[in-house]
Amino acid sequence: MDTLDVIIIGGGPIGIACGLEAQKKGLSYIILEKGPIVNSLFNYPVNMQFFSSSERLEIDDIPFISKEAKPKRDEALEYYRRIVTSNNLNIHLFEKVEAVKKTNSNFLIDTTKRSYTSKNLVVATGFYDLPNLLNVPGEDLPKVAHYYKDPHFYAGQKVAVVGASNSAIDAALECWRKGAEVTLIIRGKEVGQRVKYWVRPDIINRIEEGSITAYYQSNITEIKPQEIHITTPKGKKILQNDFVLALTGYRPNFDFLTAMGIEISNDEKKLPNYNPDTMETNVNGLYLAGVICGGMETHKWFIENSRVHAKIIMQQIAN
Repeated sequence: MDTLDVIIIGGGPIGIACGLEAQKKGLSYIILEKGPIVNSLFNYPVNMQFFSSSERLEIDDIPFISKEAKPKRDEALEYYRRIVTSNNLNIHLFEKVEAVKKTNSNFLIDTTKRSYTSKNLVVATGFYDLPNLLNVPGEDLPKVAHYYKDPHFYAGQKVAVVGASNSAIDAALECWRKGAEVTLIIRGKEVGQRVKYWVRPDIINRIEEGSITAYYQSNITEIKPQEIHITTPKGKKILQNDFVLALTGYRPNFDFLTAMGIEISNDEKKLPNYNPDTMETNVNGLYLAGVICGGMETHKWFIENSRVHAKIIMQQIAN
């Protein structure tokens, strides 16, 4: 079995950027992706529109042309797919990494299909795989979802949307516009300040006019087949309910990182240990790229400010 210069775990935009840089440097590499190309973007809501403009989503100075200033999911899928195919990137799709072991100066990577050895390893797996759970009775009922795809499914239904971030607010508005009876359950005092600036006034207006009901400083305490129990500043309430969209955010797979020997901070931020000048972790030859660098601060890193990680890492490996 040949030893590669670098293996990249994750075939999202930053993993693709790493592959392009490895190719430029003449390094032998493979990108391992457990799903389709840009798996996380594929699993975004069908009507999702990015906060960033198209030029900020570009990688390797390859132009991203979109119909609007803020591109949508389908345009991003097309853009990144064409980069992969046009550049003949060595990407293995639907091949999940199951274990990583450091042996002497190399890494042994076991996947669902085979094993590889590599001198260096880049983890660019993002944070979209593991939802932040509510941890309440009934969360395992079929009516509860932690991912939202298409508003048509919820037409004519009583839908509780939990959360105050972009994903929750987008889902609430889209489901309401398709005929759902929407209730927002928000832990804080207001709609999140980081909600897209053209969307936040929209949801506030829908709440103020009574089209969407919002409970602030409130939490779900129990989910039942036809109702939910919530606590509010005015006391406990029982709401009739058909579906719950618990869009309370996501987190990196910290168990995967620690199993490779990466140190994680003990505070609530759970920041991985890496050198920002090289992106190398406390494990020699093991690098982090993209949003996974932020630990639980998933709002700190985006495509637009982490695409530089690819150049930094591959220059370091080439040296």
